[in-house]
Amino acid sequence: MAETEAVAFPTNEEIREVLRTVEDPELRMSIVDLGLLYRAEIDDQGVVTVDMTLTSPGCPVGPMLQGMIFHKITQMDGVVDVEVNLVWNPPWDPRTMASEEVKMALGIW
Repeated sequence: MAETEAVAFPTNEEIREVLRTVEDPELRMSIVDLGLLYRAEIDDQGVVTVDMTLTSPGCPVGPMLQGMIFHKITQMDGVVDVEVNLVWNPPWDPRTMASEEVKMALGIW
C-alpha cells in the first residue's frame, strides 16, 4: 500500500506576495500596496478566496484585475481553485489603506 504525499499548500503570506505583483493598470501600483486587497486565504482543500475592492465602484478594470489575480494564484503549486470577490465594505480610502510609499507617490500627506 503506497503512502500518499501530503499536499503542500502555499501560505497566506506566499499568496499575498504573489498578489503584490498584480498592478492596477491605471495607477501602475501593486494592489497590495494600494490597500485594495482585503483578504487572501487558502483553505484545507486548496481553494484560495480573495476579497478585494477597487479604487471606485465604477472602475472599469475590475474584471481585468480579477482575471489577473485568478491567473497568478492558479499558477501556484497546491492551489486547486480561486474565488475572487469584489467587496465594497469598507470603502477604499488610500489615506488609511495604502502603504506609505503609495501615499507619497499619490501625494497623500
